[in-house]
Amino acid sequence: MDDRRLKSHVLVVEDEKAIAAFVQAALEREGLAVRVARSGEAALTQIEAERPDLILLDLMLPGLDGFEVCRRVRAQKPYIPIIMLTARAEDTDKIVGLELGADDYITKPFNVRELAARVRALLRLLRQASGGASTHFFRAGDLTVDRDRHVTAIGGRPIDLTPKEFDLLATLVAERGRVFGREMLLERVWGYDYMGESRTVDVHIQRLRQKIEADPANPRYLLTVRGLGYKFAAEEDL
Repeated sequence: MDDRRLKSHVLVVEDEKAIAAFVQAALEREGLAVRVARSGEAALTQIEAERPDLILLDLMLPGLDGFEVCRRVRAQKPYIPIIMLTARAEDTDKIVGLELGADDYITKPFNVRELAARVRALLRLLRQASGGASTHFFRAGDLTVDRDRHVTAIGGRPIDLTPKEFDLLATLVAERGRVFGREMLLERVWGYDYMGESRTVDVHIQRLRQKIEADPANPRYLLTVRGLGYKFAAEEDL
């Protein structure tokens, strides 16, 4: 039996050899099994053959870029957590990546401890989601969230959510009516301390609204509390 599968398997998609080797060594010190793909095409081949537990995906790749790789991965099932690596700090790149389904992103040059912490946090949440952690069933109007089965439905019709979208929705609905600041949601859902990337939360809220709200521009469930953050509508508000 391949001992690699006894560990969480991370695929690093990075065309710069020195960076790929640096990241691989750092994550292997964390006890992870790491493979490297040097192009988008090679990454898709490895993903199909091995289905890694998490993907670290550079945006600027030869051939298929990181955006296209992310889009193709998200078109498949089941979902795999994706952290995008970008050398560009423009908000547009980050927003596009998140809208395509990336769970997180980190800008080069990055602190390897921060990268490892984000990887561990996503893997921990993935294990909790698949391991039947003690959770509950919630109903709000015609929306249901079953945290035990990791299923969301509207009027009995299942809704496809990424793991991060589900975790965000489940966090909010579990304490409906409570206002969560972006920093708290980052810590609760992404599993690491707030580091100034609140737009990650905003983009995931927008994606959730597109999927669960009849009118995303006038949400019924996921409400913005100006200057404070977000909340799931209290029962009396529905």
